Amino acid sequence: MRSFSQRLLSPLAIACATMLTMPAAFGDEARQVRIAVDVPYPPFEYRDANGELAGFEIDLGNELCKRAELDCEWIVQGWDGIIPGLLARKYDAILSSMRITEARERQVRFSEPYAMSPKVWVARRGEAVDPEDLASLEGMTVGVQRGTTQDTYITGRYRDTLDIRRYATADEVALDMESGRLDLAFINYPVAIEALDIKAEDGDFTQVGERINSPESIFGRGNAIAVRPRDEALAETFNQALNEVYADGTFQRLMEQYFDYDLRPASRL
Repeated sequence: MRSFSQRLLSPLAIACATMLTMPAAFGDEARQVRIAVDVPYPPFEYRDANGELAGFEIDLGNELCKRAELDCEWIVQGWDGIIPGLLARKYDAILSSMRITEARERQVRFSEPYAMSPKVWVARRGEAVDPEDLASLEGMTVGVQRGTTQDTYITGRYRDTLDIRRYATADEVALDMESGRLDLAFINYPVAIEALDIKAEDGDFTQVGERINSPESIFGRGNAIAVRPRDEALAETFNQALNEVYADGTFQRLMEQYFDYDLRPASRL
């Protein structure tokens, strides 16, 4: 049996151990948080003419860090390894259009959703393509970004119909569409506007079919900030800052700077 003094010291030891393993953002020193982002993914994140990180989520993240008094550093990380890198403590959070899904919730903790952008099919203008008509898709190739909800959706529903080609970045999907190596792309709607200019009346590419945001079992409840499962305090810090930018109109201003449609998830309407 432990002595009385040992019983008294044990809670203190536990508390000390907890403090040592808390996120760096909440230590006694500067509240430092490293945020991972997959680049390029315009207009959410990209490099400007000077090579600096820019985009909607970069601006949003900087605003959240300012309000939460966090000293934030952006870390560029490819999508394929973005969750493993978080769990390996290469950075402390992911702010890169990551959808909340059941599979990801088993690996990470999410903030509340801050955005919801639909997915779309893109084809060359004039092509007779109907995503609901499998016969019209026979023999075609489609590009998706590997490991995304788009990849899950296409693989689950079209693997027996389409030749699915997976890419490390959405930018690579767009490049192969432009070069003619793909017949179709299934990508984020704002990325399709930015990278393939689907809204231009005389452009080479166009949206086919409806914008897609369901089923929730695949596409989740919206984009959110991911942190390690034990970092509840950090997730809540981001939640508080998100509530502030929504309440005072800052989110609306940033959204309208980059998008001509409403990006807010249902929970924020």
